[in-house]
Amino acid sequence: MTAPHRREIACAILLDGRGRFLLQQRDDIPNIVAPGCIALFGGHREGDETFLECVAREVHEETGWYVPSERFEYLGSYGGTDFDRPAGTIEAKYYFVCDAPTESIVVTEGALLVVERSDLSGLLHRFAPSSRRAMNIFLEREVASRLP
Repeated sequence: MTAPHRREIACAILLDGRGRFLLQQRDDIPNIVAPGCIALFGGHREGDETFLECVAREVHEETGWYVPSERFEYLGSYGGTDFDRPAGTIEAKYYFVCDAPTESIVVTEGALLVVERSDLSGLLHRFAPSSRRAMNIFLEREVASRLP
């Protein structure tokens, strides 16, 4: 019996100085995870790097924007059945970072998608499953911070 495939990923919600979400419109290539979906910037953990080191590296690789790891705020995590590969498991750590320099972002895979907060709810159905979970955590946290 083969052990189920396990992925360890870290990804981040990027917000620019105007509060807009900077997202990745993934290429529509059949052999990649979540082809054609909207996703966060991030990826697989390498070697013995921490999840925080992973997200800092991945954001830099995928956008050209270097963000020191201490600027990322932890958002939440998920561990269990892999959203994108149901025969496997996943451990995902989610972060966010503000003040991304929209004009300086150079996306290396897919395309940059800049989304106003008011347009976000209409796009959630197009998100890759793991990115949708992160975005829902972010939005729930944002709503909870407004409660008395």
